[in-house]
Amino acid sequence: MIGYNTEQVKREEAPKSYADLLDPKWRGKIVKGHPSYSGAIMTATFVLARDLGWPYLEKLSQQRVMQVQSAADPPKKILLGERAVMADGNDYNLVLAKDQGKPVEVVYPTEGAPLIIVPSGIFKNAPNPNAARLFQSYFFSAETQQMLADEFAHRSFHGKVKEKAGHVPLDKLKMLKADPAQVQVQSEEIKAKYAKLFRV
Repeated sequence: MIGYNTEQVKREEAPKSYADLLDPKWRGKIVKGHPSYSGAIMTATFVLARDLGWPYLEKLSQQRVMQVQSAADPPKKILLGERAVMADGNDYNLVLAKDQGKPVEVVYPTEGAPLIIVPSGIFKNAPNPNAARLFQSYFFSAETQQMLADEFAHRSFHGKVKEKAGHVPLDKLKMLKADPAQVQVQSEEIKAKYAKLFRV
């Protein structure tokens, strides 16, 4: 996901794609998460390296990017005005901030937005497996999934859940999907290459 501070960036000048982030006008104005600290950013980096190539990330690293850790950090930095644009991070923090009248906007890049799946499961040797199954049943119910969408601007694949007002529906977005097993296999290589390029 891309996002920007609307007090620092005019809508018509805002980046609409990952390629736009390479424009010299964004040099020193971008914030980005680090794949060594965040699973979401690892997945996003995996799909960008796969679909846009490492040369893209090499060019992005030359933009004097502010490096932060989690996927929640880039939205905070643009909300505070410490950077004008985020190169990745979650969309839900920006949606919630915008609903509160804060000067931020979400951009779903033309190349596609990384789809980050948050898994949930029950440990094989859980001490209370039946209680865990009941919780899972509750957690994935339409009622709870709708609450997560309404209160936290999270996404849900539940067929009865309605998107939060102002949230672009998933079926209207181009999604960049990743195989978690492939992300896991390549994670150490991605961390090493990324650290070398961004010097972090």
